[in-house]
Formats: sequence, C-alpha cells, structure tokens
Amino acid sequence: MQVSVRDNNVDQALRALKKKLQREGVFREMKLKQHFEKPSVKRAREQAEAVRRARKLARKKLQREGML
Repeated sequence: MQVSVRDNNVDQALRALKKKLQREGVFREMKLKQHFEKPSVKRAREQAEAVRRARKLARKKLQREGML
C-alpha cells in the first residue's frame, strides 16, 4: 500500500493512509489478532458476519428495485 505526500503535507497523507487501511479491514484484523480466538468462536463470528453481509445485500437489492 502506498500513499504519496504532496506539498510536504504529511497530515493529509496520513489521513489517506488511514482511510485505505480502514477500507482494507487491516484495523479490524489487528484487533481480532490481539487475543487468541477459539475455533468455535471464530466459526460463529464468521457465520454471523456472513449472515449480516447477506442481509445487507438483500436490503440493498430491494432498495434498488424500489420495493422498500
């Protein structure tokens, strides 16, 4: 990942870097790896995330079709 610093403006470059890291999910992954997660807990969390993503996708699809 690369962010260019323009006009010696480091603050702007830092904000851009944080935004890219957030979008990639690096911060969330670091938080998850701070402590050991049991395989059963990991499986349950991933399943809940998948359900959440599917519901969000269905909600967006309905909204696009004008049903909601």
